[in-house]
Amino acid sequence: MGIHGLMSYIGENHQFFNNIKLQNTKIVIDGNNLFHRLYFDSGLDLKYGGEYDSFTDTIYKFFEALSLCNISPYVVFDGGCDCSDKKFETIKQRAKEKILKAHTISRGGRGTVLPLLAPEVFKQVLMQLQVPFVQCHSEADRDIVALANQWNCPVLTLDSDFCIFDLKAGYCPLNYFKWKNITSLKDHSDFYISAQCFSIENFCNHFNHLNKALLPLFAVLNGNDYINLPFMENFFTRVHFHARTSSAGRKNTRIQGLLNWLAEFSEPKEAIENVLKHLKQSELEKVRAVLYYHMDEYIQSEVDLAMYFQNKEIGPHVPTVLANKAPEWILVALLKGELAPFLSDCLTLRRTFLHAQVENNRRSSSHRCSLYIRQVIYGLLISEETFPDATLGLSAKLAGKASLSTEEFGKVHYVQEYDRHEQTLRKINIQAVGKSFNSVKIHSLQRLPEISILDRTHFLLETLEVKADVHDLPANLHLTVYITCYWIAQAEPKVTLHHLQALLLCIVTGELHKLIYKPGNGNSTENGSEMVYERLSQLRQKVQQMGNLNVDVAHIFCQWQSCLLMGIYLNQLLCCPLPTPDITRLYSGTLIHCFYQELKSMASTENLLEGSQAADEMYSQLLHAVTATVPADFFSTGKKSKSRGKLKKKQTIVTSTDKGHQGLPLGNDANRFAALPNENCA
Repeated sequence: MGIHGLMSYIGENHQFFNNIKLQNTKIVIDGNNLFHRLYFDSGLDLKYGGEYDSFTDTIYKFFEALSLCNISPYVVFDGGCDCSDKKFETIKQRAKEKILKAHTISRGGRGTVLPLLAPEVFKQVLMQLQVPFVQCHSEADRDIVALANQWNCPVLTLDSDFCIFDLKAGYCPLNYFKWKNITSLKDHSDFYISAQCFSIENFCNHFNHLNKALLPLFAVLNGNDYINLPFMENFFTRVHFHARTSSAGRKNTRIQGLLNWLAEFSEPKEAIENVLKHLKQSELEKVRAVLYYHMDEYIQSEVDLAMYFQNKEIGPHVPTVLANKAPEWILVALLKGELAPFLSDCLTLRRTFLHAQVENNRRSSSHRCSLYIRQVIYGLLISEETFPDATLGLSAKLAGKASLSTEEFGKVHYVQEYDRHEQTLRKINIQAVGKSFNSVKIHSLQRLPEISILDRTHFLLETLEVKADVHDLPANLHLTVYITCYWIAQAEPKVTLHHLQALLLCIVTGELHKLIYKPGNGNSTENGSEMVYERLSQLRQKVQQMGNLNVDVAHIFCQWQSCLLMGIYLNQLLCCPLPTPDITRLYSGTLIHCFYQELKSMASTENLLEGSQAADEMYSQLLHAVTATVPADFFSTGKKSKSRGKLKKKQTIVTSTDKGHQGLPLGNDANRFAALPNENCA
């Protein structure tokens, strides 16, 4: 959330803060806010698809700083979208903005769009560091407040809504949290982090001892990320607010004036009745109900996260819609962060937003490459459900089929995807694909963990349509190789040998780092490995010489990231029949683009890997495992290989009669990319 204009206002008034030395305490951290801030504030790449290795280093440094000061972090993540859909329009608007920002970045402009895999990288680092975390079932703000008040410890985030919540130990904005500059006491016995902590008492005292119970009403009247009450403009035009400073901007004048006005009242009910005096008689009951409803958003929740952190017990406060559709193992996996909110949104809302990437906006979305994986995910999640009767009138057409009978249509399962189309956001109804586990149909999510690991592995590999030989490779790379084979078969434009070589070199670089810096490794690392690692890593410096982004190259690697993420999600939903890839150092956008340019300029992989037998062997094993799954002439130059048509034989394109809609591949198991009609989002 976020109160319009409040963060900038309090930032100009440091009397609202107390200077503190943070040490020897618990701290509750807004996880979603932190991974955004750590990435954006560290000057990491936004153009080439993400620098996850450098991001990993930053995360490590942050939590090492907390550990040095004996600060115990507890990280709380948002879950899926609220089933009430109160933020739907805001989420849709932000998705549109991210598409435009990504386009601006692709053309050399400024902007901030978080790279696709950053949230998963962040969670993997937390697991490696054994930092306790929980993923709520919806927005986490109220749960964070409840936990912080139960433990009487501060909250770390950068969200002005926490200026409204009544926090016993206060709220530390991340931009005033000096974790990079740890300070020691004079005797060097202890360390602390200097921070500024927002004090609700200081804030209310500044406004003539305003009753802090009135702050939720202030937030609602002023407006936040999802509250927009146009009928309140009558109130603002009729009430004259007195701001204390004439130099304040228009927004600050409104904030100050509203707070001064509210200070005239002793409690919320009195203030609300005075608001209603300025509105039309016909609006009174509606407005009164709306105000009280939104004010309740600033009451701490009854969820007991402390109990979860102590013994991993699930509290009783699971949203009804989710509880009705998800078996207990799903609920537990969601809380542990072992399943992504993407999956709970699909399950409860039949809807998902696909994250914008910096790619070629003239081509189809990079997420189209991973469409079939998502269709299989949807099939697992909603296979028991049928369309309600009300949906029968929406459309009687599927791609490639003129019409469906009522009986046939009632058996169709779909999920609404919001994804990029050129520079706009478009909604597409995607048909789920139902698959069997070795001819045994799964009728319930509840039974999925009971399926043998062999059958679940077979299901995963059958979805990816791959039979790569990965026995010589580390187990943590098996799924990565399988997904890479899938990517090669599906990507458009076509993956070239240079693309593949650049990707594999990037993977080898990450593996070398883990080999060299593995704790307790001592001097056992092959001497040449460090030399080759440094040689490969230093190529990153050539990014400054590359000029404008090659958007087609970026597009191809964006497709790989999309395939990897959806492959990981499918593996997680299948209860991880294959080890989850360690993605903390698997991909570096700047490095992979530099590798690609180096290979294009006639450098050879042999020269780049020269001196390390371990690196050369790993690269050769990766290359053999992938290339063995494609036709021999696949990477030949010249005209497109006829064999490539066989790889994509199931992706027949049907062009829509609407010129504004690109044709989508057909669907179901035999004809797999079927989609109901789509629409652009106004």
